[in-house]
Amino acid sequence: MSVSRRSFFRAAVGATVMAPALTACVAGSQDLAAEVAFDHGVASGDPLQDRVIIWTRVNTSAETVTVSWQMATDADFSNVISSGTLLTDAKRDHTVKVDVTGLQSDSAYYYRFSCQNSDSIVGRTKTLPDGSPEQYSLAVVSCSNFPYGFFNAYQCVAQRDDVDVVLHLGDYIYEYANGKYGDGNLLGRVPRPDRETVQLEDYRERYACYREDEDLMAVHARHPFIVVWDDHEFANNTWVKGAENHDSNEGDWNARRAAATQAYFEWMPIRKSVSDRQQRIYRSFQFGDLFDLIMLDTRSVGRDQQLDREEVELMAAKERSLLGTTQEYWLAGELAASKENNTLWRLLGQQVVMSQVFNRKGQMANADAWDGYPACRQRIFDQLQRDDIQNNVILTGDVHSSWANDVCANPFDPDQYDPDTGKGSLAVEFVTPAVSSPGFTDREEADKTAVALVNKHPHIKYTDLWHRGFLIININRKQVVGNWYHLDTVTERSTKVSLVKRYGTELNRPGLKELANA
Repeated sequence: MSVSRRSFFRAAVGATVMAPALTACVAGSQDLAAEVAFDHGVASGDPLQDRVIIWTRVNTSAETVTVSWQMATDADFSNVISSGTLLTDAKRDHTVKVDVTGLQSDSAYYYRFSCQNSDSIVGRTKTLPDGSPEQYSLAVVSCSNFPYGFFNAYQCVAQRDDVDVVLHLGDYIYEYANGKYGDGNLLGRVPRPDRETVQLEDYRERYACYREDEDLMAVHARHPFIVVWDDHEFANNTWVKGAENHDSNEGDWNARRAAATQAYFEWMPIRKSVSDRQQRIYRSFQFGDLFDLIMLDTRSVGRDQQLDREEVELMAAKERSLLGTTQEYWLAGELAASKENNTLWRLLGQQVVMSQVFNRKGQMANADAWDGYPACRQRIFDQLQRDDIQNNVILTGDVHSSWANDVCANPFDPDQYDPDTGKGSLAVEFVTPAVSSPGFTDREEADKTAVALVNKHPHIKYTDLWHRGFLIININRKQVVGNWYHLDTVTERSTKVSLVKRYGTELNRPGLKELANA
């Protein structure tokens, strides 16, 4: 079922003529006179061993249309193994989502959609492995700000043959009006609508704008995604009952949150949770006995309000949580089950930096991160220590920069942590740079600050506060390696990218070690 990247893209871009069985549309209540198109490409996500979500959207003025879909083992669709039709309508923004079942584990598949005389591009997806896989590769991305630059990182990931799944850690869209956080006039990338997203139609239009980007379309067509949201899918610095970028003039917070959540589940290739009105996104995936991927929601489901960094005593309150009580219990259960099942590695996909970070004044650098919720973080640390749960890897986005950290309860106490050997580390943390969102605005200041951070924090092994890019995580039965790729530019379309740093952690040997660039 292998296919070269060149052949795949030729099929994906040129797949406009399909088999007669696929082009038929059921009339039903649809307006057959209305023209339709698939302007937002295709996507797949939430793969399991036997199933995967496939997604598209139909552009149409009709209230209701019927869409056909096919899945095959080859890009030419000579061996179609599943197909069907379904209705979509304006109530779901004419999005289409199919949970295709009956698939083989660790296998590539190709899928496409059709409605009336319009056909989608071809997408490629892949199911998860079971048993005892030898290795697996994740591309890790976050923070794609449309007006701030081109999505070159997405195109680079789309062109890689070694990626099994793309892990998106949030800030897939940004809610701001143009000019508030990036001016798209400079690059011809003014986001739609040209106002802050507050209502359901605003969020839908913003997703539509992003999904028309050719680089984002390419990576979705090439690889399956596993996604979580961060704050900008709602509003800046979201917490369970509000957000920094929400005030009373913008209406009720719960209504805005519900609108943002609905648009997210309409537009993202994510499986719906059937028992939760809020559509929870914390969930887990098993990759045989090689690793478990535990996805957290550090934003909307249980986070207490952010405090000022000076409010240290209030932050230390034992009842404060970043996750909420229900999710904390769930996470504890997932970690315990993973160890009980003798899974080699545990990966936590989540949004904000878990390691302790202080500024030059000795103050907490970011109270929006785990530092602002120390009791919640300590409860996780206590479980890892008490139950001897080893080989833990934290995957983080949010901060528009690259980091490699040892994660420990007190990295500044030499009796608890040895920075040379990694003894005392409970996990390691790989932080992905942004796709396009900015870090520091001054290159010299960024470099100076990065040096100071590493010098003053024994557990921070590497940081870069300037470049945009992505992470490739390679997992095998002996080690997990983080590979940082940095882009030359986001102010013009380019696929020039450099492997700049590699750090790895070995099975049952805590801590990070720098590796030579391959």
